[in-house]
Amino acid sequence: MSSTTACVCTVLCTRCDAVRMSVVGQCVVIWKALRELKGLRMLRLRCKAKNGTHLMQGLTHQSCVQELKTKVEELTGIPCDVQKIMVGYPPSSLDLRNGDAHLKDYPIKSGDTLIVEEEKNKPKVQTNAALTKVPCLNSSPVLERRVVPADNSCLFTSVNYVVEGGVYDPACAPEMRGLIAQIVASDAAAYSEAVLGKSNDEYCTWIRRDDTWGGAIEVSILSKFYQCEICVVDTQTVRVDRFGEDAGYQKRVLLIYDGIHYDPLQRATPGSDIPPQTVFSTTDDIILAQALELADEARSKRQYTDVNRFALRCMVCQTGLVGQKEAREHAKETGHTNFGEV
Repeated sequence: MSSTTACVCTVLCTRCDAVRMSVVGQCVVIWKALRELKGLRMLRLRCKAKNGTHLMQGLTHQSCVQELKTKVEELTGIPCDVQKIMVGYPPSSLDLRNGDAHLKDYPIKSGDTLIVEEEKNKPKVQTNAALTKVPCLNSSPVLERRVVPADNSCLFTSVNYVVEGGVYDPACAPEMRGLIAQIVASDAAAYSEAVLGKSNDEYCTWIRRDDTWGGAIEVSILSKFYQCEICVVDTQTVRVDRFGEDAGYQKRVLLIYDGIHYDPLQRATPGSDIPPQTVFSTTDDIILAQALELADEARSKRQYTDVNRFALRCMVCQTGLVGQKEAREHAKETGHTNFGEV
């Protein structure tokens, strides 16, 4: 190789290296910019305290701990210096002593619900008169039904309530119906007419309507979407149907079903300011036993509807029907799906 050729090659290589370094430099700049943008993105957070569940707005990963505590005080009324803030599942306390620390240094992400309690390190001395008015703080938590409206969307309201940690939002139903329709439409092979009882397109139109009821198909879809086991306790048969049982999920939520209506179940401590618990571990078999006790109690009081014998009326043509089977056949023959209990 001549000296002239060698010089040309050296120049070209030098230029290539310069171009490569320039591209790498630009990538680093872009990467840093993206990190900064991520830090500035608003966090979607909720906080749950004794006075209810609140949406938290105006916080990013760059916000400091003191900003978080101030926001919590505004929403809950709990002073900054006595706040106990927990996050995750199972909930774990955050070390918030450094008010200048940034939220990016904590395990807080968009979609989280922060559980807030008041830390009472110095209990006040109570007089005898005051003690008679204070409820027993040693009460054991109990599983209870949280009643939601019977508005054709009780399943969706109930599922949303438990997976969101006790957030009651009756306006969630249209969004959840739309979500189910999208999932079903995206997999016509899995959700065929044999599974749905109607064509894929017909089902997607049907489930979006606000006068249709959800059932086992919808519970199964929501279990997969939320990655949690949904246990439905039947008050007529006193059994538990566990959707997502074999999927290896770590979280479990519970509903109670009386034949025509769903309600969420929650564990609450009587006389306590601690928010009720709606999400449990799939290793917690005690909660299932308690749910069955609730169902057995409801059955003994005949708090259920026998779907094979109850009287119905088609609200379209006023035809009288008995049981779920006749209602299904009538719907198949006429296309009418709006029924009312007589």
